[in-house]
Parts: sequence; C-alpha cells; structure tokens
Amino acid sequence: MSMMDKLKERINTLRLEAESAQDKADEAVSRVKVLEQDLLSKEQEITSLNHKNTLLEEEVEKLEKQLADAKVAAEDGAAHGTANESLTRKISQLEAELEDADKNLRETTEKLRVTDVKAEQYERKVSSLEVDCDSWEKKYEEMSAKYNEAKAELEEINKQLESF
Repeated sequence: MSMMDKLKERINTLRLEAESAQDKADEAVSRVKVLEQDLLSKEQEITSLNHKNTLLEEEVEKLEKQLADAKVAAEDGAAHGTANESLTRKISQLEAELEDADKNLRETTEKLRVTDVKAEQYERKVSSLEVDCDSWEKKYEEMSAKYNEAKAELEEINKQLESF
C-alpha cells in the first residue's frame, strides 16, 4: 500500500470520526432541549401547585374561622335545642370540610415536594448533558483540525508528486 493510499485512508477515517462526533453533538443538543422543556414544564407545575397550596391554606383558615364561629354560636345557643342540633350539624360539617382541606393541603404539599425534587434532578441532568455537549463539540473541533491538517499534507504531497 502506497503512502498516498495510507493518507487517503487516514483522511477517510478522520472524516468518519468527525461526522460521528458531529452526530453525537447534535444528539446531545437535542436531548438538552428536550430536558430544558421538561424542566420548564416542571417549574410551571411547581408554580401552579404553589398557587393551589396558597388557596388551600386560605380555605383552611376560612374554615377554621367558620368552625370557631360555629362553636361559639353553638355554646351561646345551648339553651335552644333545635338551634343547638343545627349548629352541631354545621360544626360536624365544617370539621369534615376542614379535614378534607387539610388532607388536600398535605397531598398538594407532597406533590410540590416531589415535583421540586424532580426539577432538581432535571437541572442536574441538563448540566451534565451541557458538559457532554461541550466535550463533543471540542472533540469535533479537534477532529476537524486534524482532518484539515491531513488534507493539507495530502495536497502538499500531491503537489510534490506532480512536480516529479
């Protein structure tokens, strides 16, 4: 095998490596975009859950006030049998609503915590992929430089061979 064939083979190898590195870099960029979109979606979900959490806390406060008012009214109306039964039912109803609101608040808080953990994981993964992407881009630049060097050497050898 002549020196010229070896150089051509080396150039083809470098070209294939450069194309492979570019494909991997493109794939990494695409994965980063998908993960960034997922991260944005999770951040929006966190915002939504925070808002829902605030509304539920306000609802709990309102129900606790209503419960306190109902208890006071029940104590005041203890002498009135029918009114007392009505207020007792209202207290029971408000206590049930309060329990439901507390349960809903706990569930929402847990969902928020889980979503926050997932968002942190996505942020770490995005950072890792950005590092990988930068690494692949650097490899691609190095392979391109090697390819251009080999190409220049081949052209110089061709010129020397033609001058003989």
